[in-house]
Amino acid sequence: MTNPAAVLWDMDGTLVDTEPFWIAAETELMAAHGLPWSEEQGLEFVGNDLLTSASMMRDAGLDLPAPVIVETLLDGVIARIRRSVPFRPGALELLEELREAGIPCVMVTMSYRSLAEAVIAACPPGSFAGLVAGDDVAAGKPDPEPYLAGAALLGVDPSECVALEDSRPGLASAEAAGTIAVGIPHLVDLDPAPGTTLWPSLAGRGVDDLRTVTSRLSA
Repeated sequence: MTNPAAVLWDMDGTLVDTEPFWIAAETELMAAHGLPWSEEQGLEFVGNDLLTSASMMRDAGLDLPAPVIVETLLDGVIARIRRSVPFRPGALELLEELREAGIPCVMVTMSYRSLAEAVIAACPPGSFAGLVAGDDVAAGKPDPEPYLAGAALLGVDPSECVALEDSRPGLASAEAAGTIAVGIPHLVDLDPAPGTTLWPSLAGRGVDDLRTVTSRLSA
């Protein structure tokens, strides 16, 4: 079976279960300005780049500049991450298998670098060979730029990379970049393109599963 050239990991909802942290930070910020916020509204943001989310919060009545909203949300989520990193089931085990197999990983996230680096620091040393963060790209997910940038960091063809995603914008980005996309639904249902693989969880998944997906789709 064929090894993927690299595995490109989404962060929020795929590697770590931080989506509840984001919703809590959004709720706190809106409440501080006397505005309501619901979990359903927060779920609409899953996978979006942060400036898009900030714009949506402004549309809901929050009278703050978008960069201030982003910075406030990041501070809230980073504070929670420093207390506890909620890794998704099977994520650390798969990272370790990939490291042992010599298959490089790149994190491709719409979270900003300050948060992504805090999560990488909590992973076993050597887990990630690179990082593409939301403040590194001109166009966020669902645009293909983030995943194209992730493959380019390692000098590999996107079509030989597996992308792991839990959100609709993220899956669309991975598919548009031409990667071998694997969707792992978490808080929202996914509507994958033909040929995209869906797994219910990373629990119990290993390098052989990624080789199987790579070999099947590259055949």
